[in-house]
Amino acid sequence: MPDFASPTPFIDDTRSVLPEWIDVNGHMNVACYLRAFDQSFDEAYAQIGITDEHMGSVGGTTFAAEMHITYQRELLLGDPLRIATQLLNFDTKRMHWMQCMYHRERGFLAATCEWLVLYVDIGRRRVGRMSEEMTRRLQALKEAHGQLPVPAEVGRRIDFSRRRGEGG
Repeated sequence: MPDFASPTPFIDDTRSVLPEWIDVNGHMNVACYLRAFDQSFDEAYAQIGITDEHMGSVGGTTFAAEMHITYQRELLLGDPLRIATQLLNFDTKRMHWMQCMYHRERGFLAATCEWLVLYVDIGRRRVGRMSEEMTRRLQALKEAHGQLPVPAEVGRRIDFSRRRGEGG
């Protein structure tokens, strides 16, 4: 059983911007931010027990229900990434996650991704209930991650009234 005593979020610092992620503008394509965020869930999911083995034995998996990505600064070919994954809340059927993508060497926030994830009974292809063991793990994780500051981007929405400058 993993130890969630530390308030540190899950960190993935194994990725860099790949050549196939670069678009015609010469920077990381928007779809590739989502790919990097999604792939960075692997370690968090492994520690809470949402694995291929879990899906095979219990039939439980997750589906994304909603997400909101913010793009803060562009990333270029080869830029090293650091993605922090933080659990904000959960119940027996849903999880609310926030991920922050940083330039690993320069430290700036490049993007964020806020997720509402559903726990799904894959056999029925319907929302299902997590096991008591999984909810205990998530509760321990929520308590640890609850010590972290909540990123300012949590709960953001598209809003024209918050313009930075004169617009048209």
